[in-house]
Amino acid sequence: MAKFCSNCGSELQDNQDVCLKCGTAVKKEKSAMPGAKSKIAAGLLGIFLGAFGVHNFYLGNTGKAVTQLLLTVLSCGILSMVSGIWGLVEGIMILTGSINTDANGNPLSD
Repeated sequence: MAKFCSNCGSELQDNQDVCLKCGTAVKKEKSAMPGAKSKIAAGLLGIFLGAFGVHNFYLGNTGKAVTQLLLTVLSCGILSMVSGIWGLVEGIMILTGSINTDANGNPLSD
């Protein structure tokens, strides 16, 4: 698949870092890193187990995860509806792409 310079429009080779015609730096496309967290897994964990913060543990957001877990457990389930709705909303946001990185800033894979 041919790539083109965003500045001058000249065709680029796959291994070029700079456009040879105008000298503009070539933007590298972000690809999923090996071992990247799955967007689908995180979203489904948020929807089904969000009251326990499992999706946040999975993504490395330990502070939010512990907050959701303690909110559910220490209230003996009385406040589980609050953290459950919180998890549901975050799960939907993950699946729609509003949340698209893990705690380290790595992009989620599709």
